[in-house]
Amino acid sequence: MSIVTKSIVNADAEARYLSPGELDRIKNFVTGGERRLRIAQAMTENRERIVKQAGDQLFQKRPDIVSPGGNAYGEEMTATCLRDLDYYLRLVTYGIVSGDVTPIEEIGVVGVREMYNSLGTPIPGVAEGIRAMKNVVSSLMSGEDASEAGSYFDYLIGAMQ
Repeated sequence: MSIVTKSIVNADAEARYLSPGELDRIKNFVTGGERRLRIAQAMTENRERIVKQAGDQLFQKRPDIVSPGGNAYGEEMTATCLRDLDYYLRLVTYGIVSGDVTPIEEIGVVGVREMYNSLGTPIPGVAEGIRAMKNVVSSLMSGEDASEAGSYFDYLIGAMQ
């Protein structure tokens, strides 16, 4: 839920006008909208590169994942792992566009531990893959943009652990 929606819902629940503080937060949200869209667009346009490079970093750092018996062993399972990274990259772009972690939380985090545990997928490996995507994205962007994107990756990594 965006800051605009949250502010309106909260004010309406209390039958009041938006406060000066809420209006300032909305103004900052609107002002930063172009930058958030630029970041999400850059990530979307470079998604294949981001996922591939992050996968390469993950598999180099955690060769156990792609070794016999590992969760990404074999062509099909490696493709599944990269598909999952792409899914989380997409969720991060949703968060960036909305200026809020709610889409990440509601779509991608709720139930993720149970799902990966039931599949026998090591959650630290998934978190490491997300961290690798953050590193790749950071290398593609300016410091401020990388920092903005990084906070959403950090949220997702923290939620996984």
